Amino acid sequence: MKKITDIKTLQLMANTVRQDIIKMLLEAKSGHSAGSLGMADVFTALYFNIMDHNPESPKWNDRDRFVLSNGHICPVLYAVLARSGYFPVSELMTLRKKGTRLHGHPHHLELPGLDNSAGPLGQGISIACGMAYGAKMDHKKYTVYCSMGDGEINEGQPWEAFMFAAKNKLDNLIVFIDRNFIQIDGDTEKVMPLEPLADKMRAFGHHVIEVDGNDMASVLSAFTEAKSLKGKPICILTRTVPGKGVSFMEGKASWHGMPPNKDQAEQALNELLEQETRIKG
Repeated sequence: MKKITDIKTLQLMANTVRQDIIKMLLEAKSGHSAGSLGMADVFTALYFNIMDHNPESPKWNDRDRFVLSNGHICPVLYAVLARSGYFPVSELMTLRKKGTRLHGHPHHLELPGLDNSAGPLGQGISIACGMAYGAKMDHKKYTVYCSMGDGEINEGQPWEAFMFAAKNKLDNLIVFIDRNFIQIDGDTEKVMPLEPLADKMRAFGHHVIEVDGNDMASVLSAFTEAKSLKGKPICILTRTVPGKGVSFMEGKASWHGMPPNKDQAEQALNELLEQETRIKG
């Protein structure tokens, strides 16, 4: 797939993805707003610049792999897949409807471009470790990317996987954690404190990169650096604003798993259109 290198074009695509998310969630009348909007910049950077993949050949053997562990933010993944050309953009409006291929959590056997099914939190990193370990065994050069939410690493399984990755020197594994400080029960530091998270990941044998996940240039730089590092798995802590781009959603845990109603969606889309105009200059 031809990569987009122009920052402004990538910013505009991320804005389009955010508009897609709002429209999808309004149509579905259910789904997760905050994390999906917050990660739009990171997912746009991955699918339109960083990853090697081919929508015309979804199962290309040498493609980079992508594992969505925090499966509830699948609206952002569906949007970038559609905008990349894996399926028609119009299909986004079938999210969570009867007979759809766009389930509330992804099912990899039904939709092109998916490398895993998701739902139970904390398990995606183990899947990604298996893919990365298999690539090492088969002498393959592709990179495995794994998206995680900060709340899901309250569980024990991710830490076992982090140890496995370090022990086996899986430098073809890049895990990025959405450090937005919210989960379904509220503030992560009140539910189950994670700080100092960067120090913990280093202690578990990872290269750690901390980045503003809503700054496109910084995101590109972080992933470019990650791909150059050798000898250890890489963890990128992407500090994002949940609900990014929609003023009344930003930073609010209440929007973790709530869709907008008609009036809220109209306001959100108007704000995003204003941002689009500003980006175009």
